[in-house]
Amino acid sequence: MSEQIEEMGEPIDDLGAPNLGAAIEALLLLTDEPMPAIELAQITKAPLPNVERMLTELSVEYTEQMRGFDLREVAGGWRFYTRSECSPLIERWVVDGQQAKLTQAALETLSVIAYRQPVTRGRVSAVRGVNVDGVIKTLLTRGLIQEAGTENESGAIFYKTTSFFLERLGISSLADLPPLAEHIPDLADLDAVLESVASGD
Repeated sequence: MSEQIEEMGEPIDDLGAPNLGAAIEALLLLTDEPMPAIELAQITKAPLPNVERMLTELSVEYTEQMRGFDLREVAGGWRFYTRSECSPLIERWVVDGQQAKLTQAALETLSVIAYRQPVTRGRVSAVRGVNVDGVIKTLLTRGLIQEAGTENESGAIFYKTTSFFLERLGISSLADLPPLAEHIPDLADLDAVLESVASGD
């Protein structure tokens, strides 16, 4: 793979990663949605043909090595998925996981979603101050939350709780949730704070 990377044009001095393949992997691990090759090229400052070739090579490499994950092109972009051959393992984990207690991180994330739904993953991360990608996946597999459309401007996915969530809590509607919402920052106020931090004010 390193030889292939070296053949893909001049080195990128300010890539910020060991090589183009590593840069693409790092970016795809962070994205919520399939990321187009042209966006990856803009971020890495690499020629689009090089990025497209690297995406294909990585996908082939993962398949040849029978890695637990797969890199696929869907909906105009690229994204990591669990390899289909691992489905029995994942299904067993999901079923067994139903009996396991939620971690503190999962409970906190679920609380934010419950009181601020529909809400995007980015906003949940902003409220909690940590990355919640793994926790979101856990809550989705447990059937406690579900996708609820996308944000018009960013295309980010909204999440909300499910009827199974209400069933597990023993309540009939979200109106029956305990009055804890005041302890979670208002999203409008949160946006203002984040913008202030970003601008250095």
